[in-house]
Amino acid sequence: MGDKDVSKEYNDAELRAFTLSVLNDLDAMEAMLAGDMFEKGVRRIGAEQEMFIVDRSMRPAPLAVEVIEAANDPRLTTEIGKFNLEANPPPLDISGSCLRELEAELNEILATVRRTAGQLDAGVVLAGILPTIQRSDLTLDNLTPAPRYYEIDRVVTALHGDDRVISIKGLDELQLKSQDTTTEFCNTSFQVHLQVDADSISNAYNWSQAIAAPILSGSVNSPLLLNNRLWNETRIALFHMSTDTRSEVHRIRRQTPRVHFGDRWADDSIVSILHDDAIRFRFLLTRSIEEDSLRELSEGRIPELSAWRLHNGTIWRWNRICYGILNGKPGLRIEARYLPAGPSIPDEMANAALFLGLMTELPVTYGDVRKHLPFDAVHQNFYAAARYGLHSQLTWIDGKEWAANELLLDELIPVAKRGLERAGIDHEDSDRLLGIFEDRVRSKRTGSKWMIESLELMDPLAKPNVRMRTITAAMKANQESGLPVHEWELASIPQSSEWIDNYKTVEQFMASDLYTVRPGDALGLAASLMDWRNVRHVPVENDDGELVGLMSHKDLIKLVAHGSFGGATTLVVRDVMTSDLITVRPKTSALEALQIMKDKKVGCLPVVEDRKLIGIVTAYDFLTVSCKLFEERLNAVMTQGTAAG
Repeated sequence: MGDKDVSKEYNDAELRAFTLSVLNDLDAMEAMLAGDMFEKGVRRIGAEQEMFIVDRSMRPAPLAVEVIEAANDPRLTTEIGKFNLEANPPPLDISGSCLRELEAELNEILATVRRTAGQLDAGVVLAGILPTIQRSDLTLDNLTPAPRYYEIDRVVTALHGDDRVISIKGLDELQLKSQDTTTEFCNTSFQVHLQVDADSISNAYNWSQAIAAPILSGSVNSPLLLNNRLWNETRIALFHMSTDTRSEVHRIRRQTPRVHFGDRWADDSIVSILHDDAIRFRFLLTRSIEEDSLRELSEGRIPELSAWRLHNGTIWRWNRICYGILNGKPGLRIEARYLPAGPSIPDEMANAALFLGLMTELPVTYGDVRKHLPFDAVHQNFYAAARYGLHSQLTWIDGKEWAANELLLDELIPVAKRGLERAGIDHEDSDRLLGIFEDRVRSKRTGSKWMIESLELMDPLAKPNVRMRTITAAMKANQESGLPVHEWELASIPQSSEWIDNYKTVEQFMASDLYTVRPGDALGLAASLMDWRNVRHVPVENDDGELVGLMSHKDLIKLVAHGSFGGATTLVVRDVMTSDLITVRPKTSALEALQIMKDKKVGCLPVVEDRKLIGIVTAYDFLTVSCKLFEERLNAVMTQGTAAG
């Protein structure tokens, strides 16, 4: 849970004071390690559960603050977006029933949020990236109103300088420009925390790096972003780009981004990693720090290390070292941040069980991982797993390259089972949770695979909004059933649904895969395009992607009527196109757009943002929606009549 108490304005002297407090905290941590002051012999597991709040049409609902206030549950807190919410169950000592207890607590919390959201006509979805998010959701209007989030957005945006470019290529390709950090609203995760003894923290951290790729390959749940099919775990790429603080010159110099996997093994002292983070990354957040950590130590008290913890919370390593105090005793833990939320609570707990089992057994069996595996291979493994999921090829400690699914089935799941036995986990829980992970791998049905396979079976002519809503609604229903993802039926578009909720804005049903021409193109090209693709309107763009005109079939009819089409070989698009355009924005309501078309007597409306063409809506689109809505209402009337009869 991030510290929400931060300074919104500070001068150079206050920044220097905060910097010195961070350095003081790191000196205190070194002294505590040297003095063997950390809790020993106790291992704990914990988690952070993030989730999306959605409305009845499965769209993001910016109601997290209202849900938290109404629930009045101290385990709930805000996240950066108004439709994101985070839950923090208390950590548990690792013992026979701890995984079962953690799962029960997560289910209890989720039930509380569902019940409270339901009172606000909303619901809950666990997803790495919510499929129904649209560009219009990614605005500062949806930034959670808290100083921490305002400051992160302000400072990260200022440090980056230029417009932020989101560029991700998978089955489709996404190119998106943003002037802020709002694309981070798209991401939610299930973060697993593991407390280990301080004298073994470096090797444990290195093992957490080594196993990240195979665990992620079988846990991917984020293949869709803004109607694009991208990486199996698109969160990994998106989070990196959303919060990148590097200016162009820093990127040219290959400076490390704030969201990163790391570039080397931790050495025998974990503090070297923390030193590197302190000197490499600018401070995003500050606040007044009253505590002098070294003085606290000298007077026999345990320091909070508040300044360093605030800074550490703004460096988003995929595996991160964290510090905490429980029952008056300090402890160090590893936070695995790469796992997505969902697809279900049982799936998440299966991921956590695999993590715990491997983290328990591998250090005992193999000792120092640095002797068995080069870091470059681990780094490459991680991004391969994020891109390709179970289809990735991973290098393991035997020096061989494995298919991810075979590595998990033949090597790692059996090792994890021994690890859970060594940790004292009840056999029933171990068998059930690792069985879920094993069945998921054998069926190759990760959350990402389930979404992509569902899309492949849907009517390709269905609007993207309908397909994404169908996916999300099925996810929500399956999560509420408590079934793991490998037991889910593929999602299919229902015969009846609340279609009117799907078409509140132009963005939700506009066509975005467009054929366009340029002003200097031959008129015959535009005419052929209309004929071959059976379209009645062709947008005209300049080389910068700006909309400058519109060609319609009526323009061609006028040419024929006036006997001018014979000269079509010399005519170009700019000679005929309409340049006095009527356009709408993505957020324009469907009813307003329909009224504009009626009043202006036009058959289509280009959808424009910052002079750039991003879509088009036509009278045919409205006719399709109206017919479907009429069909739904007619069926409802007939059903009521039958019931009355």
